[in-house]
Amino acid sequence: MYAVVGCSECSNLWIIEGRSETTQCPRCGSRRGYEKRKKFVETEDASHARDVRASMLANRQGEGEAFAKLDSYDELEETVSEGVVDDETYLAESGLDVEEVDAAGERDPRGSTQSGSKKEIVEQALADLERPTEAEVIEYAGERGVSAKYVRDALEKLVRRGTVSESRGRYRRL
Repeated sequence: MYAVVGCSECSNLWIIEGRSETTQCPRCGSRRGYEKRKKFVETEDASHARDVRASMLANRQGEGEAFAKLDSYDELEETVSEGVVDDETYLAESGLDVEEVDAAGERDPRGSTQSGSKKEIVEQALADLERPTEAEVIEYAGERGVSAKYVRDALEKLVRRGTVSESRGRYRRL
């Protein structure tokens, strides 16, 4: 069961699936009982509910006639999915060698993206190393392309936020 409902506080329209005791407006956060919400339509079909909501929003903006000329959500979705081109076809049609592009991605001069972001690398060092010193974290992160300055700044921020503690030059996650 789907219902297009409205908020009496901010006039927002949204779709609710099922029947919960209370509902909360996603825009203003006002909470009301399901039965007290204004229901514009109740239907078993999600796409029908989407179409009704979209029509109501278009009418609010004075675009009801333009909206009436459009296809339904289901028809638009089908049209879009038919027109999607996969990456390999796109590259080939652009005149690029797909295998060469893949190989270039594997030899990225910025290093492996499998290690994660600089912040993630520092956090991983704290997880992998047992009560490491700043120097040990710098070494760990340095092997993964992160500068010592960044590591020092990151450790300082993590300590200030309270996600990491530092005692006698050793760090640990909290």
